[in-house]
Amino acid sequence: MKLAICNEMFEDWKIEDVFDCASQLGYQAVEIAPFTLADDVRDISTRERSRIKKAAAESKVEIAGLHWLLVSPKGLYVNHPDDAIRQETLDYFYALIDLCADLDGEVMVIGSPQQRSVQEGWSADRTWNYAKETFSQSAAYAQDKGVTLCMEPLSDNQTNFINTPAQAVEMIQQVDNPNFRLILDVCSTANQGLDMPTEIQEFSEHLVHFHTNDNNLYLPGSGDVDYPPIIEALKAVEFDGYLSTEVFKFEPDPVTIASRSIQFLRDLIES
Repeated sequence: MKLAICNEMFEDWKIEDVFDCASQLGYQAVEIAPFTLADDVRDISTRERSRIKKAAAESKVEIAGLHWLLVSPKGLYVNHPDDAIRQETLDYFYALIDLCADLDGEVMVIGSPQQRSVQEGWSADRTWNYAKETFSQSAAYAQDKGVTLCMEPLSDNQTNFINTPAQAVEMIQQVDNPNFRLILDVCSTANQGLDMPTEIQEFSEHLVHFHTNDNNLYLPGSGDVDYPPIIEALKAVEFDGYLSTEVFKFEPDPVTIASRSIQFLRDLIES
């Protein structure tokens, strides 16, 4: 298992400073939210992409990949009934995949709850098929670029579309592409009332990425989640991907959060 930290909590930090901080704390990778680099990743020049990639290498950290993919630009929606909106979203997926590949990133997390929820009056079956079409085309492009898309089940207080690992795996099996896999998130799984070790064991063959946090939206070990069985389950299935800490509360500061998170996880992994 490798340890990564998500960058959006480092508000207003230059990305190279995030890399330096992560490296100094012992992280092996940084996971980037694209909106922290630009409102539209198509505006990030080839030169700037090379600079970011070089900065990570100089700090001796990897770029794990991307998450919070569809926060900007506005209007993106993976399963909207409007063909033009879905096409615009697909085109942006292609651009995100290009960015991830240019940065030598490995994974892209499909979370973005507000850009996938089934709205009132929409057909559930059609919405599912629209999403499958978007994901299938994106996964084919990602496969050519050496990037893996990760379907993230999110709790039903965030979205009404794909709330459980079982639902995510149903989509994964229908897309049927080796570069379309599963990510599990501790906070969402806990808040959905599911037992994470059980979910890990059941769906380990699809699992390639993992978000560490707690049911209080904060850093791992700060809430009610029983973490030791989770780490033991990951060890048992020989998970070798990233444990990437993603928090939704940024107090008191990113360095404290990142430091406490890695110490907590390291202690469990090494015990």
